[in-house]
Amino acid sequence: MRDKNHIMKIIVTGGAGFIGSHIVDAYIAAGHRVIVIDDLSNGFRKNVHPKARFYKTNINDAKAVRNIFQKERPEIVNHHAAEISVAESLREPAIAFGTNVLGMANVLDAFGAYGKGKNKKFIFSSSAAVYGEPKKIPADEHAPLRSLSPYGLSKLLGEEMVEFYARNFGFNFLIFRYANVYGPRQNSHGEAGVVAIFGRLMKGDARPTIFGDGTKGRDYIHVSDVVAANKAALTKGKNEIVNIGTGTVVNDRAVFEAIAKGTDFEREPQYAPYRKGEVYRITLDSRKAKQVLSWRPKKVFTQGIREMFKNRNS
Repeated sequence: MRDKNHIMKIIVTGGAGFIGSHIVDAYIAAGHRVIVIDDLSNGFRKNVHPKARFYKTNINDAKAVRNIFQKERPEIVNHHAAEISVAESLREPAIAFGTNVLGMANVLDAFGAYGKGKNKKFIFSSSAAVYGEPKKIPADEHAPLRSLSPYGLSKLLGEEMVEFYARNFGFNFLIFRYANVYGPRQNSHGEAGVVAIFGRLMKGDARPTIFGDGTKGRDYIHVSDVVAANKAALTKGKNEIVNIGTGTVVNDRAVFEAIAKGTDFEREPQYAPYRKGEVYRITLDSRKAKQVLSWRPKKVFTQGIREMFKNRNS
């Protein structure tokens, strides 16, 4: 096993975004040298830790990505750059496939060519979307893979690519299938991140829209728990696919009520028809994460929401 005190050189793609920036902060706090690649299309420069080296680059630019890797020669890549909207992927599938497949291929190719060290490792943020509508919940890592959207399919193709490049270039990998991640810095402008979107609307006294009748349910995992898994991944887990979730379903109405309480919102939501490509109910079995990473979720949904909205002006 790798020395836990070993200082690593780590590239985090998407490191100005919601999840990636929190991971960057944790890696730097642990003493590692971190390089961020982000085009700021979904992330923000202010999210990037001042001690991180920053490249404003789109991963679809193969030459630029290769030049960065040739210069930096990382030991670890933590890949979080992605197009994340299910709805957008249904309208413009080429955008999701462009970044999540072709762009990712550029990162994998550059890491294969210029990654440094005998313990090279690629950490990939996949998604519960690869399961589609599971017949049994909580879904474990052996559940059938039946993506309902181009976004989910792009993540599944990404997993296959990681395994292919790892075999052919001789590096290790760890693939995380995330449940719905929420928490501070989540971008509320767009179509991903229902907690952030609902929160922004309610703080502005606007009624959020629930698609369906409110019974559609998800597994919500706080970003701090996701960060803990990514910290453990630096020294644990070799060539594994691991779910990161809580195993608990929270339905849309419960999400609305928790955020309404946190923001003192007293109006009712709007309702609209279900949207194509969205899963009705899913939660993840994360027992494997406990075995592989000694990880388990610590923050329950109501606590996470309470902390997220305790400062009404934030």
